Amino acid sequence: MEPTELGLKYDKIAQWWHNQHDQSAYGVPQLKLALGFASAGGSALDIGCGAGGRLIRLMEGKGFSVTGLDISKEMINLAKINHPQHLFMHQDICQWQTEKRYNFILAWDSLFHLPLAMQKPVLRKISNLLTDNGVLIYSFGNAVGEHTDQWHEDTFYYSSIGINENLSVLMQMGLTIMHVEQDQLPEKHVFVIASKL
Repeated sequence: MEPTELGLKYDKIAQWWHNQHDQSAYGVPQLKLALGFASAGGSALDIGCGAGGRLIRLMEGKGFSVTGLDISKEMINLAKINHPQHLFMHQDICQWQTEKRYNFILAWDSLFHLPLAMQKPVLRKISNLLTDNGVLIYSFGNAVGEHTDQWHEDTFYYSSIGINENLSVLMQMGLTIMHVEQDQLPEKHVFVIASKL
């Protein structure tokens, strides 16, 4: 599934997503743990930021100025309304380029929608976007390969290179693994925190 097609699917549920997650606790303990490894303030990148909400507010509370990317135009429109003080762009992380470097990068439940062939290139790209001492947190599925699931009366695509390959790429890129956890057992949902020490 091409990322642009995924964006159109999320466009259809953007308002529902915002209503469901704006005030939820989902992902909050994990992000707080990652922020504990980070210095206060600086620039943060949120890949797959959705409509914003709780996770943006946590980063903001730590003093970060946030840049959010999402493949859904409707999600970005909502994020701009919800957080006018931050920068949001309708972009595909597979194609997006920037010279900027970030002190903190979050990709919560977004990279697992990438085409399987783009998993390693995008992980290398975002590793390169970290400043020295920058911190990365992202989630992925520990089910190697690709599959689709039905959700909201639509078909959504997922892919993963698994725990070992994710950690291998991060270490090859010079990052230090600070924490790895399969946090939603029995679901195969994993999050990793790594730092560019």
